[in-house]
Amino acid sequence: MLRGLLSFSSMTMVSRVLGLVRDQVISTHFGANAVTDAFWVAFRVPNFLRRLFAEGSFATAFVPVFTEVKETRSHAELRELMSRVSGTLGGALLVVTAVCLLFAPQLAWLFGSGVGTDPAKQGLLVDLFRLTFPFLLFVSLTALAGGALNSFQRFAMPALTPVILNLCMIAGALWLAPRMQVPILALGWAVLVAGILQLLFQLPALRGIDLLTLPRWGWRHSGVRKVLTLMVPTLFGSSVAQINLLLDTVIAARLSDGSQSWLSLADRFLELPLGVFGVALGTVILPALARHHVKTDSDGFSASLDWGLRTTLLIAVPAMLGLLLLAEPLIATFFQYREFTAFDVRMTALSVYGLSFGLPAFALLKVVLPAFYSRQDTSTPVRAGVAALVANMVLNFVFLAVLYQIMVPDALKAQGVMAALGQQPGLHLALGIASALSSYLNLLLLWRWLGRTGVYRRRPGWGGYLLRLALACAAMVAVLATLLYWLPGFTGMHKWQRAGWLAVLVCGGGGMYVAALLALGFRPRDLRGH
Repeated sequence: MLRGLLSFSSMTMVSRVLGLVRDQVISTHFGANAVTDAFWVAFRVPNFLRRLFAEGSFATAFVPVFTEVKETRSHAELRELMSRVSGTLGGALLVVTAVCLLFAPQLAWLFGSGVGTDPAKQGLLVDLFRLTFPFLLFVSLTALAGGALNSFQRFAMPALTPVILNLCMIAGALWLAPRMQVPILALGWAVLVAGILQLLFQLPALRGIDLLTLPRWGWRHSGVRKVLTLMVPTLFGSSVAQINLLLDTVIAARLSDGSQSWLSLADRFLELPLGVFGVALGTVILPALARHHVKTDSDGFSASLDWGLRTTLLIAVPAMLGLLLLAEPLIATFFQYREFTAFDVRMTALSVYGLSFGLPAFALLKVVLPAFYSRQDTSTPVRAGVAALVANMVLNFVFLAVLYQIMVPDALKAQGVMAALGQQPGLHLALGIASALSSYLNLLLLWRWLGRTGVYRRRPGWGGYLLRLALACAAMVAVLATLLYWLPGFTGMHKWQRAGWLAVLVCGGGGMYVAALLALGFRPRDLRGH
């Protein structure tokens, strides 16, 4: 699992760094405004469906069934399963994509930021939706191929595939946009082309494991029915964070212009630790837990889960503290150029503050959920997911009401609630805080129910491990807080000065964290021992 984690993480790191470059290019060339908001909405909705159907519920249902067939039956039966699942998934998603293209104007009204009163903006969002929605079909089939490759312990190729999307979007912004009458549409075309290229990129690897088969409809195939039986409940259980994000998108559309862009950029900073470590751990640990369950190896199952929990905390806790302290320096250094102003930096930092507070919960969910799905238990995560979803919506309105009273001046309140929400910047902070707290509730419920099953038994040494982690994080915070106290504000620095001081902060804080862990007795071999 450690080798698989390192393989997946290294490739994902390349993708996430390029994703950061992609967002830099988009923010500096287009800024944070209503037009950029339109693209982020048009990209986020099909991306949400991709995570919901392909990487969320489908992956968590498909991998255990695929692993069971792989471990207990012939390769011919495995090829048949692959053929039937790809045909059925592709057919279903073709229908979903067609429906979304047909109802693009209605989606634009639902998710648009006041576009209903502006025909030009309405038409732009409709055009962007029609370019980005076919991405759902291609990228979902790509995720199917990735799940099969992961089950064969081939993690590098699926993790590297998202690089194609980032490269296409960078090329779209730099090369295609200046040549188009409506420059932002170049990003829509880039997403469409990337979806096709990502699928083609996976096919040689599938051929290498003799699973490149012709898709065939298989609604009545036993393996497909089993995947569907497991998949339907997990639509909520494995994708609560994505559903919350989609609902946040609807609410953010009613807030001030730029809110969608600020939230999207904040999500980029969480994607680095989540993608490189949280998602990587979940991806690596799911096939391992499924194998242990199929072979009724309860000790191996418990030890693998214990290893995943410890490794997640080792990264997620300091990452949360680092983002809370360095949000503004990071955003200013990477994005404050040309169209992206110091005001945009402060607004994006508010999103990072809210979301990064929930980073440990987001990451731990990636490890805890496979403990249920590997045993083909999909009902328990649904209950926790629905509770978290309801809590998120309630908290959204609670924190919006609190910030409305604190931040909105009386003169603006006199214009009415909706007008005030649409003009007062900064209210998007409420959405980040609500998402973080609802994720902790989701994690707490799952942890409680996991304890009742008895499948996880804590290995010795957790008390000392948590103490060393807390002390190392405290040392890191002390170094970062001291440096930040003496430094001037990052938004007023020259770009090279910002880059230099950010390097000092990151190296100083990260170096102190690692040094403190080593001084307190932690050794790299401890990761192999669990």
